[in-house]
Amino acid sequence: MSASGLHVERRFTTPGVHPYDQVRWEQRTASISNEKGEIVFEQKDCEVPAFWSQMATNVVVSKYFRGPQGTPRREVSVRQVISRVVDTITGWGRKGGYFRTDADAEAFSDELCHLILHQKMSFNSPVWFNIGVPGSRNQASACFINSVDDSMESILTLAKTEGMLFKYGSGTGTNLSAIRSSEEQLAGGGTASGPVSFMKGFDAFAGVIKSGGTTRRAAKMVILNADHPDIESFITCKVTEERKAWALIDAGYDASFTGEAYASVFFQNSNNSVRVTDEFMRAVEEDRDWHLRAVTDPSRILHTVKARYLLRLMAESAWQCGDPGVQYDTTINDWHTSSNSGRINASNPCFPGETRVHTTVGLLPIASLYRRMADGEDIRVYTHRATAEKPEAGVVATRPVAVMQTGVKPLVRLLFSNGQELRCTPNHRFWTTNRGWVAAEDIVGEDRVLLNDTPTPATDASWALPVKVEALATSWNRGGTKVHQAVPERWSTALGELTGHLIGDGCLTEDQAIWVYGGDDVSDGVADRHA
Repeated sequence: MSASGLHVERRFTTPGVHPYDQVRWEQRTASISNEKGEIVFEQKDCEVPAFWSQMATNVVVSKYFRGPQGTPRREVSVRQVISRVVDTITGWGRKGGYFRTDADAEAFSDELCHLILHQKMSFNSPVWFNIGVPGSRNQASACFINSVDDSMESILTLAKTEGMLFKYGSGTGTNLSAIRSSEEQLAGGGTASGPVSFMKGFDAFAGVIKSGGTTRRAAKMVILNADHPDIESFITCKVTEERKAWALIDAGYDASFTGEAYASVFFQNSNNSVRVTDEFMRAVEEDRDWHLRAVTDPSRILHTVKARYLLRLMAESAWQCGDPGVQYDTTINDWHTSSNSGRINASNPCFPGETRVHTTVGLLPIASLYRRMADGEDIRVYTHRATAEKPEAGVVATRPVAVMQTGVKPLVRLLFSNGQELRCTPNHRFWTTNRGWVAAEDIVGEDRVLLNDTPTPATDASWALPVKVEALATSWNRGGTKVHQAVPERWSTALGELTGHLIGDGCLTEDQAIWVYGGDDVSDGVADRHA
């Protein structure tokens, strides 16, 4: 950007040709059902690009179309949604003098429209919730970090602030370490409630305030320093509530993400993290004591525990329910790029990950699982009951847990008697029927690793293929015939086998797919099945 304004070079668009005119549009019904097959959202006659998947249609229509359903104010086309955002942002740019010429403003608008329309980029949810909506505050940021002081006024102000941010579709993060512990006195006598008690109130507000006015729940991060006197109850608070939910599920209550079981317990709307320093980690390495200090007088030690005990408690709790995570306070502030503005005490959660997990919709990368859950899908993860506190047979599908990136580590390769192979870190634990939990590096030939012994179909998965394609088969002979191939629109066992063979013994280019077959494939009938 120069003093005379921003010049925008066209990469995907042509002057005078609107991106909307370069794609085919069609009318669809957007519909979302719960795990019982009951329709929880439906909007008919929605205009969407023909190449969009039904999943994309359902998400955008249910979450990002604005206006009350059944009224003229309701958006009915993806064109309206994209134009509302793009035109508003471009208008702000024109008004602020950002563009060098009107042609640059038009180029910016067309290019941004193309990127969104063709799913090459997408804004965060608050942009779609708020930008260009009449009467909206045009709040576009997804994440806010809020502070709190050790006073009732500040605590209640935080509840109001978070509620308003949730209303407009944003998430929040707060370090509650400034709130005195449940073992410290109040000025007027009596004992303080402590941060974990106030967390119940914050969690309740987050649970009832729908993010951006949609069915998406609010999202928040709660942090407590490792030397806070209430750190032990903070670490285990979600485990306790998770066990209550399990008891309700066993009693027959709905186990879905939005069902009665999880709606009846606390701390389901936040990710919890413990803030640890280099000093704490060194104490863990050296097996030293760790002091828990009064908030009102840090020189006063209320309790002393082993640092390793606390870290072990974190690990066991995270194994059971996914929380708490760990934030490395010293490293975060050492790498602070604007330290003059003050230290960093909290963050908003991120969940990267490509690891696939076994869910009710099939095998999903954790990152995809998190995104789809955030968009309102009810997806559950299968866990074997043999690993529970009271071991049982079979598996149970429960809601997903948090994902943490732990760094780059060496891998080992395990080969099993059934021909399967698995790569994992040496300390990855496996449940064996003869020795219980065993690290990968300690597994021996006599160990019996427990596999899923209960049928677990992808009960909520869609058999429809995500995209519709046309195939053209061409003879290898020069001048050979070209034949249009009928391509299935739904998954099947045969299609899955054919695709798997292509991945394992074939190659795929922009122009062709090649399957390679050997003598074994002919003798066992694979080649004939694929012919």
